[in-house]
Amino acid sequence: MNKQVDFIFDFGGPNAYLAHHVMADFKAETGAEINYVPCLLGGIFKATGNQPPWATFAHVKSKLDYETLEMNRFIAKYKLTKFTMNPNFPINTILLMRGAIVAQAQGLYDAYIDAGMRFMWEDGLKMDDPQVYAQAFNEAGLDGAALLEGTQDSAVKEQLAKNTDEAVARGVFGVPTFFVGDEMFFGKERLNQVKEALAAS
Repeated sequence: MNKQVDFIFDFGGPNAYLAHHVMADFKAETGAEINYVPCLLGGIFKATGNQPPWATFAHVKSKLDYETLEMNRFIAKYKLTKFTMNPNFPINTILLMRGAIVAQAQGLYDAYIDAGMRFMWEDGLKMDDPQVYAQAFNEAGLDGAALLEGTQDSAVKEQLAKNTDEAVARGVFGVPTFFVGDEMFFGKERLNQVKEALAAS
């Protein structure tokens, strides 16, 4: 039986970008398939009462400073030098996440994920603007207009909502979250624990 890691993600989380960019090496090292599950982080927050760290710890400067330090350590360790904070952050990612459902159905999932991560966390694009969205994917070699049109399909909206509800039911409260079977691991810092769980499975 092939080993699999479910990767619960939303393009809106910078840590999802950072985790994404170590997945190729992670897959090569563990032999596990990585199942990217698109969910809406805003929906997860609403369902669980959670907030992003910059809101939760807005009054605790040392905590936010440490979060930045830890992120910079991860970036340095994996040489993710193209990463930059999006100047439009926070961004409503509903177009991007619905588009992931569309791309998945069209067999363009991997290319879409790579491009979406790049647009958000390397190019700093305002990806909640439909015109920016369509143009960016056109320039990446995908049909931006078709993707944009697909985001309005009721079945696509329902699938994203279903993914999000199912993630919450599994205990997800933020991204990135990983599952090995029923074992949940939150945060890019838990990837070594994910490896240990795979080795034991």
